[in-house]
Formats: sequence, C-alpha cells, structure tokens
Amino acid sequence: MEARPPDTLWRRTAGSRPVLGRLDRNAEAEVVVIGGGFTGLSAALHLARRGVEVMLVEAHEIGWGASGRNAGFVVPNFSKADPASVMTRLGPDKGRGLLELVGRGGERVFSLAEEAGLGRQAEQNGWLQPAHSAATATALRQRVRDWQALRDTVHWLDAGETAARTGMGIYHGALADSSGGMINPLAYAWGLARLAQAAGAQFVEGTLVTEVTEAGGGWRVETASGLIRARKVVLCTNADDKGVAHRLARQVIPLQVYQIATEPLSRAVTDRFSPNREPVSDTRSNIFTFRLDADNRLISGGMAIVPWGAETRMGQRIARRLARELRLASVPRVENVWRGTAAVTTDFLPHIYRLGPGFLGATGCNGRGVAMTTMFGEVLADALTGTAPDDLPVPVSEPVPVPMRALARAAPSAFLVRGLWNDWRTTRKKAAKC
Repeated sequence: MEARPPDTLWRRTAGSRPVLGRLDRNAEAEVVVIGGGFTGLSAALHLARRGVEVMLVEAHEIGWGASGRNAGFVVPNFSKADPASVMTRLGPDKGRGLLELVGRGGERVFSLAEEAGLGRQAEQNGWLQPAHSAATATALRQRVRDWQALRDTVHWLDAGETAARTGMGIYHGALADSSGGMINPLAYAWGLARLAQAAGAQFVEGTLVTEVTEAGGGWRVETASGLIRARKVVLCTNADDKGVAHRLARQVIPLQVYQIATEPLSRAVTDRFSPNREPVSDTRSNIFTFRLDADNRLISGGMAIVPWGAETRMGQRIARRLARELRLASVPRVENVWRGTAAVTTDFLPHIYRLGPGFLGATGCNGRGVAMTTMFGEVLADALTGTAPDDLPVPVSEPVPVPMRALARAAPSAFLVRGLWNDWRTTRKKAAKC
C-alpha cells in the first residue's frame, strides 16, 4: 500500500482536509460503507440523510484513490455504451431508467458542489466530445439524437463551431452537453465527506478492512484496528484489491491513467483554444483530453504502452502532445504528474453485485467517475433501504470474475498500439486541409 498521498494538483488546491475519525475500539453501525471514493461518499451521504446509522471506512484518506486522482471531468453519459446499446442490453424500461439516472449526474454533482461551497473549484460550463473521423462523427450524431430523446442538454456542433470552441481544425463535429463541466475532484470528495458528516455519518480513515464475514443475521467487518458489527455492508472500492476489496476487483479490469497539470497559462493563450472553458475529450483510441483549472493550468492525461517507470516519461510526453495539438508556442512547464487506476467492466456499464444477504458490491465507473458514481451512491442508498433489485436502474447480479483477468490487464496496451496507427490514418487528411 502507498505510504504517502499522491502529489496531485488537486491536493495542492483543494483547501483544508476534513477532520475525520479513527477506529480505536470495536464499533457498531446499521450500515458499513467500505471505500471513501465518490460512490461510498454519496452512499453514506444519502443514507445518513435518510436517518440510517452509517459508518464509512477508508483504508487511507477520503479521496485517496481514483476519486481524488482523476481529471475532474463531469460527464453525464457512458464512455463506450451508446443509449441504443444500453436499451438493447437491459430492455427498454431498465435501460431508460439507467440512462435517465446517468443523465442527471451533471446537475446532481454541481448541486452538491454548490452545497459544499466549492466555489471556483467547480464550473458547470459544458463538455465536448469531438469526432476525429467521418465515421465517428456519424456515430456521434446518432448518439446525440438518442440522448435528445431523454434530455435537452445534448446537441451537435458542426466542424466549424467545433474548431472555434477547441482551436483544433482536425475534427468533423462534436457532441456537446451543457450539463457537464469540470471540478476539483479531491475538493469535491472532501466536500461530500463534510456534508455526510453533518448529516450524521461516521467516518473512519486509515483502516484497511481485511475481511467481512456473516454472523448472527448481520456482518463482522474485520480490521487491524478493531471489529465493526453491521446489519448491512456495501463495498465501494472499485479497482483497489487490498484486503476485502479483492472481492470486487476481480469483476473489473484495472486501467492505469496518467495525468499532468501545467503551469498557469495566460488568458490570451487559452481563449484561442478554450474560449468557453469547456473540458474536451475526443474519440481517438489514444484519446486527447484537455481542460483548465481555476487558475488556467492545463490538465491532460494519457495511457502508457509500457507502464513500468512511466510516470516521469509520460509527464513530458503528455505536455508535448498538448503543445502540438493546441499549437502552443512552446511546451508548457509541468507542475504535477500523477497516476490513478480506473475500473473498467467488460460491458462498460455499472454493476451492483450480491456478495451475501445484505452485503452489496458496486463498481464500474468506466472513466466517467464523477457524475456516474455520484448517482450510483443514491442507487445504493435505495438498495439498502428497501428498494427491490428489480426496481433499481443499475443491474444487480451475482459476481462473475473477469475471465483470464491477468491477460485482460495487458489488453489496453495492445489496443493502444493499434489505435495509434488508426488515429494517425484517420486524422492526417483532415489535418492537412487545416
């Protein structure tokens, strides 16, 4: 386990960390939430606001994992699953329920951010997904039409407007969602913790849950610091695999993502490629993303083909790509480089797993962590307070480990190699005309 918090931009700019508890004796709670990321924090908040005695247990600090390390994009849709495919997989009623849930994610995040007093650390200024090829533009236009049947915040931008709003002429158009935006994810996690604490939730940090066992109609939550007895338990650890978290980690493929933050740039520079301060993530296999923070730093990320020792190397590589794609006068100085692990499910949808009577596991942010997991927590609160599984918008099933998971973990690097060639081939003609 990592001994020190990661050196992220978010930790430097999030403000003061909430004062939370430690476990120094045996304890009891009606519900124990394991994992202090967005899913667990949202679940704890909504349970506490319903009068449930809830205790959240985190092995490190609140927001230690992917919730405090992601790029802070607030995107109320799925990374890979189109509305049509969700409807086909889950059926029209369940599918529509899940799509409507996800579609509310942006509004919910920014409502909670305002309640938590995040101020300039949260900006609901929309989100753009530009299409890098004619084929992806056709698919994206259909995705826009599908989302428009569900909500009025999604629309299509033509190539000219996309160029004006990204400073990049290689795109064939873009999906725009005005309910999205960007946030300091660690500040948001700490804000959720404060809101949940004010509602009555108890917090325990620095305590790894080693096992959960059934006992006397409830559960024994075992840690090195003491025993917690609970009537119900929910595991919200996503890709982490330490202690009891391994039960959930087997259901997902971990994906290492590297992030950087540059020095602040002048408004004259950023107005050329981000006049509306909209975060951007395109459709290439080697996805190109960028956003600004409250002080005009550029934040971007990427994946490494060879992950070993990649942190230093990826910092400069991502900075050079920013300079090249956005036509900056020079490569910006990098202030922070960090990495996090996303949890990817094989169908790119979120899942709730039955781990025992009254014991649930929840995973599957699939690169859409901020909005999706905020809503996921509400669903878990419903599940733990009596909503029948068939009435939940997220599928509930028995856990099924990813087949040949060790091999599957290497698949993203292989796909990236092939994707780099396809990206170059499909964008070079468009770029030559710009």
